[in-house]
Amino acid sequence: MFDGRMKAVTFSYDDGSTQDKRFIKMLNKYGLRATFNLNSNKFGEPNSLIRNGVTVAHCKPTAEEIADIYAGHEIAVHTLDHPRLTTLDDAEVIRQVEEDRKNLERICGYEVVGMAYPCGGVNNDDRVAQVIRENTKIKYARTITENHSFELQDNLYRFDPTVYHQNWEKLFELADEFLALPEITETPKIFYIWGHTFEFDIDDSWDMMEKFCQKIAGRDDIFYGTNREILLK
Repeated sequence: MFDGRMKAVTFSYDDGSTQDKRFIKMLNKYGLRATFNLNSNKFGEPNSLIRNGVTVAHCKPTAEEIADIYAGHEIAVHTLDHPRLTTLDDAEVIRQVEEDRKNLERICGYEVVGMAYPCGGVNNDDRVAQVIRENTKIKYARTITENHSFELQDNLYRFDPTVYHQNWEKLFELADEFLALPEITETPKIFYIWGHTFEFDIDDSWDMMEKFCQKIAGRDDIFYGTNREILLK
């Protein structure tokens, strides 16, 4: 259970781009909580990306800004440099994860135990998960594989999210399904949403995300927490 409730909602956002600031204001407005997965070697970098033919900013806050920007939410590992971990040897996997974790701990002032695997596609496997579990202080690691499920998962080192945030039709369909669940369920249920905040700039879908936040928020039978608060209960 989550503070006496059987249902929980959490968000997970990758890369730590400056669009996180706008999204955090939205989350705070509706009393929602998220985990932000950051690459500490990229702090302060100016950058842009081309997605669907649209150029969007992909700039990173400076290290000095991080604690203030993410106050009230969770900071978690996304590796130092955003490599595809499945292509690296064990030692480099450990370095990418542990050094990022230590850097983030120094910045935020609390224990960092969460992670999201960087890169799209097949960005994790059993070997990498075992290396992380046995050689780092990470306690959970999120994939990018949607499972469209609210059920608990046994393997926290290859934890699949419920849905990708811009799979809009499925996102709202699952929201309706989740909200319709009874207050007392047989087992705890988790609605886990993931994405990147810079993606809202590609098609100016900020309003759509705000509609979702408004829809899912403010329910007495739902616990709204960070990944850590929910997965490590």
